[in-house]
Amino acid sequence: MKNSLMIFALTFAVGSSALAQTPAPATKPAGDPVVATVDGFEVKKSQLDQAYEQNLLFVSPKRVTRESVLNDIISREIGLKKAKAENLQDDPIVKAKMEDVLYHAKISKDLEGKLKAIVVTDKEAEDYYRNHKEIRTAHILFRMRAMPEKAEVDAAIKQALIVSDELKQKPQNWAELANKYSQSSNAASAGDMGFQPAINYAPEYYDHIKNKKVGYISTPVKTQFGFHLIKVLGIREWKDVDPALYKKIVYDQKRDKILEQYFSELRKSANVKINKEFLK
Repeated sequence: MKNSLMIFALTFAVGSSALAQTPAPATKPAGDPVVATVDGFEVKKSQLDQAYEQNLLFVSPKRVTRESVLNDIISREIGLKKAKAENLQDDPIVKAKMEDVLYHAKISKDLEGKLKAIVVTDKEAEDYYRNHKEIRTAHILFRMRAMPEKAEVDAAIKQALIVSDELKQKPQNWAELANKYSQSSNAASAGDMGFQPAINYAPEYYDHIKNKKVGYISTPVKTQFGFHLIKVLGIREWKDVDPALYKKIVYDQKRDKILEQYFSELRKSANVKINKEFLK
């Protein structure tokens, strides 16, 4: 892949940066002077002023001046001209990124009002937490590839069951067995994962430890990462967690429900056919 494509892709991904776009005012005042020209392209003062104002909203390691912002506009225009000359807009990777922007822009345009209207109360956050408490766990992982062969699955579950049986007899050997068998980066610390919100765990992992008491050790639990033996080390109560995190989680759930309803309506007018035999 050419360096120019790599640079474009990286720049394209930083959608929140004020430097990634050159805003143009909806209306230009009479006598709007030209601050600079780039191969015939005119940079008007109103355009520079608007870009300068937007840049001041972001924290930057470099001092923001009109001159620095103008240089960014000039660099962008030169880069765009070069990209168009090379027909970069026809590159499959660039096309895919442009389609991503269109997709998100359409959602934002159609749902902006509904998303801004989302409100999450303290009670909603606390009610959510009551059923999704932060749990500190340790695990012994018998890793598998995301798409394992049957022999790989059989070998992993066989080893997991052997260690599980040993833990039933000698649960005090957890740290030793974790250090010896776990194929996880935290094996040396007895597989300690620390306290984690429910959303940080694979669903199968969290569902298996939910409502379990401290000291509980599971039988093998399968996730996309492999088979886990899980030990519950601690459970946090509401007073010990950050409410803002759980307000954000509830907000995301409400947002996802709006998106689900939005696409459910769109699918009614779309011709969608699914060959379910390929989903097995």
